[in-house]
Amino acid sequence: MQNFEKRRDRYNAFASFENPLVNLSFELEVPDFRPYCKQQGLPPFHFFLYHVLHALQGIDNFMYRIHQGEVIKIDDFWASYTVINQDHNLNFARFEMTVDLGEFIARSVASKKEAEANTQIINTTEALSEYERRRNIHITCMPWLKLASIEHPIYEHKTYDIPSLAWGRFSEPRADGKLTMTMAVQAHHGFVDGYHIHLLAQAIATRIADGMAS
Repeated sequence: MQNFEKRRDRYNAFASFENPLVNLSFELEVPDFRPYCKQQGLPPFHFFLYHVLHALQGIDNFMYRIHQGEVIKIDDFWASYTVINQDHNLNFARFEMTVDLGEFIARSVASKKEAEANTQIINTTEALSEYERRRNIHITCMPWLKLASIEHPIYEHKTYDIPSLAWGRFSEPRADGKLTMTMAVQAHHGFVDGYHIHLLAQAIATRIADGMAS
C-alpha cells in the first residue's frame, strides 16, 4: 500500500465527490492476434480476455478497493464477463484466474457455456461476503457494435470501486498487422488517472505481442 499512500490526498479529494468515477473511451491498438489464434487453435475472445485481465492485475491502481471504510489492495480477482444466454438475455460467466493460458481458456469456455445454458441469472455477488465482492472486475464485450462509449449502471456512484471494461467489434485486418477496437475503462478516480489507463493499454498490447512470440 506504499504506492497508494503517495496518492491518498487525491483519493480523499475524489472520495468526497458524488460521482468520483472516471470513464474513458479510446482506440486500443494491439497486434492482430486472430491469425495466431487460428494457427494455434485458440478462441480469440478468450485469448484476448486472458491478456486484458492479467494486464489489469499487474497495475496496482486497478487493484485498490474500499473495504469497511478503508482502502485495501486485493491480491487477485475473479475472471468474469457478460454472456448472452439461450433466451438472448444477460448472464454472467465467472471462474478463478490462472496464469496458465490453456487452463484459463478451458475455464473460461466452460463458464461461458454454463452461463449460456442457464435461463436464470447466475454468478451474481449476492452470496459473496463483502470482501469477496471486492474481488471483482466487470467485463463487457459487444462484438456486434462498433463501440463509441458506454455508461454502466451504477447502484451508488459515491462508493463504487470496481473497475469496468467494455469493448466492441474488432477492426478489419490492417496492412501493418495491427488490430484496433474502442475500449472503455471506468474506475474510481481516487485510484486511477488517465495515465494508468494509458499504462493498461500499453500492457495489453505488450502482453499480446509477447504471448504470440513465445
